[in-house]
Amino acid sequence: MPSPALPHALSRLRAALGVLGSAALAATLLTGPAQPGAAAVGPADRVLAISIDGLNPAALRRLGVPGAPAFHRLLTEGAGTLNARTEAEMTVTLPNHTSMLTGRRIRLGQGGHGVTWDDDRPGSTVPTGSSVYSVVDAAGGSTAMFTTKPKFALYDRSWPIDRFVADERTRRLVRTASADLVEADRDFTFLHLSLPDAAGHEHRGMSAAYLDAVRRTDRLLGRVLDAAAAESGLTVILTADHGFARGTTSHSRRTLRANYTVPFLVWGPGVTPGDLYALNPGYTDPGRARARYAGAQPVRNGDLANLATAVLGLDPVPGSELGVSPTLEVGPASAP
Repeated sequence: MPSPALPHALSRLRAALGVLGSAALAATLLTGPAQPGAAAVGPADRVLAISIDGLNPAALRRLGVPGAPAFHRLLTEGAGTLNARTEAEMTVTLPNHTSMLTGRRIRLGQGGHGVTWDDDRPGSTVPTGSSVYSVVDAAGGSTAMFTTKPKFALYDRSWPIDRFVADERTRRLVRTASADLVEADRDFTFLHLSLPDAAGHEHRGMSAAYLDAVRRTDRLLGRVLDAAAAESGLTVILTADHGFARGTTSHSRRTLRANYTVPFLVWGPGVTPGDLYALNPGYTDPGRARARYAGAQPVRNGDLANLATAVLGLDPVPGSELGVSPTLEVGPASAP
């Protein structure tokens, strides 16, 4: 099994060699053969994780390709589903984002990460120790987080993040993140955008203003995807912390289907296009059910952490359970 520090070192070596033949040889010498059953599409890949705060998948169906071409690009060119789930305990921002980064459920006493609050608490840290940031840092990799909500400073206090930017001006944040994506060659980048969430709280979920916020987010996403497409070996994982029920100004009611249903989309070189449930028989499409943690599981936003580590050729986040057994397959190994 390759040393955990090798994925980042390999990406640097490839850049130094500058020729495809030598890079391929270096990959073989440094990493050895691919691990059987890995969800990774290549151990030297980079990951861009994107969370669209408050995105109701019904908005993507309503807008269609004309209104949301970037989201539909991910749907048609990548592996995905519009019927993934939040964590079962809560449908609010910080608890679900912490699950995305740790691969854990929420309730601390049941093996979760313990973040049950959703406000900015200066000085607070995530009660559990490890995250995808911890794993990448231990492997010698570089990381970043770009967010529209200052309360995400919780993560900067909790884990080693090389660059943390909180900027409520969304377009400027996207410009900053896109530039960093191209210039910094980071192993793991997390980008958080929250226009739909803000519109839902102010104007109600699925309102005209909410749908317009999704349209505007799609235009920003298109810019990010253009930057990502220019970067070889970069995989994009997009999901949401929660949905937003029609006609409401709150998403905290965890029993509403529109609050607990989220998209989960994976796009990049080596990703097998198709429905995630069809590609992963170990996961079960929950239909309309909220789905607790017993029995066969749906795809959850919390699968993000260990899909990211797998793409990077690293071990799962210590103490995590989501996306571990079974792993979430997105590459050729999952093709029929």
